[in-house]
Amino acid sequence: MKNFLTFAIIAALMSFFAIFSLYMAEKTDVLQLNGRLLEVNFVQDGDDTLMTWRPLPYPCVYEIATVSRSTGLVEGSPPFHILKEDESRLASYTVPRAPIPTFYFVTARGLFGEIYRSPKIYANPNFPTPPRPVSIYHYDADNPASLMPFLIWHTVPGAVCYELEILDAPPEVEGGIALSTRHHLDSTRKIYTNGYQADLRPFANSPAIYWRARALGLHHEPIGEFSKAERIVVDASKPVPNCPLINNFDFIDYLPQPIYHVFDWIPIHDAAKYEVEMLIHPPAVENDTEPSPDSVWRMISNDVSSCYDEYGRPYAGAYYWRVRALDENNQPIGTWSNSEKFIVEDYTGGVDVAVFGDSISHGGGAVSYSPRALQYSYETYIDFPVVNISRSGDTAHTTLERFNQDVLPLKPRNLIISTGANCLRDAGISAEDVIADLEGINKLCVQNDIRPIFLTLMPINPANLLNAFHTATDPGWYEKLQQINAYIKRQEFVIDLEPYFYDAQGTMDAGFAIDGIHPDIRGKMLMGELISKNKNLFK
Repeated sequence: MKNFLTFAIIAALMSFFAIFSLYMAEKTDVLQLNGRLLEVNFVQDGDDTLMTWRPLPYPCVYEIATVSRSTGLVEGSPPFHILKEDESRLASYTVPRAPIPTFYFVTARGLFGEIYRSPKIYANPNFPTPPRPVSIYHYDADNPASLMPFLIWHTVPGAVCYELEILDAPPEVEGGIALSTRHHLDSTRKIYTNGYQADLRPFANSPAIYWRARALGLHHEPIGEFSKAERIVVDASKPVPNCPLINNFDFIDYLPQPIYHVFDWIPIHDAAKYEVEMLIHPPAVENDTEPSPDSVWRMISNDVSSCYDEYGRPYAGAYYWRVRALDENNQPIGTWSNSEKFIVEDYTGGVDVAVFGDSISHGGGAVSYSPRALQYSYETYIDFPVVNISRSGDTAHTTLERFNQDVLPLKPRNLIISTGANCLRDAGISAEDVIADLEGINKLCVQNDIRPIFLTLMPINPANLLNAFHTATDPGWYEKLQQINAYIKRQEFVIDLEPYFYDAQGTMDAGFAIDGIHPDIRGKMLMGELISKNKNLFK
């Protein structure tokens, strides 16, 4: 017994000494950990980007914060907006897919708290300066392409479309904005997403094939430079892809999607239309040619790379979708794509904040980006969780009409309301009409113990609207805007967005909204920052 007690005392003393030593090592920095700069590197791991560093010589957990820069336009806002926070016990981390310039803070925590904080932030290398696409798919001798390969690249923020060039050798000068004069084989500007199925059959006998891409704006003006020209090694015997490619390359996948879902893909060459089907289980056979007999929804889309679900999907659970190409006569081309899964969270217990409105709240921007591209959603930049129940195309009246259907099942305590922008464009809808619909939404909120938090409408830019959508704007839009916002400002809970978005001509600043109405990334960031600053309005 005496020996046992002696052993126990010695073991306790040793444990105490070990713990005390660890404590002193952390608190006194005897190992000089804080003077040791992490050597961070970025490497491509298939479709993913891997961040690696030399581990510290001490047991710790690494905390990685993924952040974006704030606009700097809202007084009191922090310089960075935190998009995601993760931990890693390894000296590596798979960078979250965030198709905007993102940065990373690394903090090491030991047993007794923080022992190291990176003295610098690390920038995502997929967004170089000047802007240029960075290729994701590579075709070399170990992975040759077919004669009609998919060429995929990281998105360039703010790009409306892309120009792709096929060459028979590297260009005379890498980068730049000019097509090659000596090695040009073909080019196209009809690319409205971050990928393209190239037709290399006319160049099958060329001694070499290269490709590069650059981003273009609303008027086909260059945004940055061409990507680095990359050789395509071709194996003519490989089968040609005959189904669309699900576009999940540059989408934020760690935040919830809107209740009104949108589906995005990379189109196949020369298809006229696309058909999308949704199921509540995986399809019986992947990449088959027949529709699923038990699909819960199906739609034919004339859009080349996306489809909007006309129904909200608030019910919790897993959903699966896939897409196939059609010709002009709605006849299938090839097979169905791989199926893609998305999950709707359980909202039956109610939510703190829901966002209710039109396409500005639904998301999307820069003409070509759908609400699935969450970098174009202001909800991404709000510093507290929200559920997006907005729907593209809504007028103030159609927003009011779906209140019972879409708002009440979620039982929100607070409702952010932003609708009426489409009414500004329509000469057939008066300010009085919009105000009556907003008053209807207000009354329904009060009746159901929901706090209505109104956003003032932002200005629009008729010239850019005409360029983007080829539709005219009501000449009296500004007077309507002032009347509607005067009503909104009389409400108890209001966040005033309007003053921040004007240009010198009194219209929507193109630096915030390329198409004249839907704020792009910087505009959506500004909206999120203004809402976050007013979080005291929420109960």
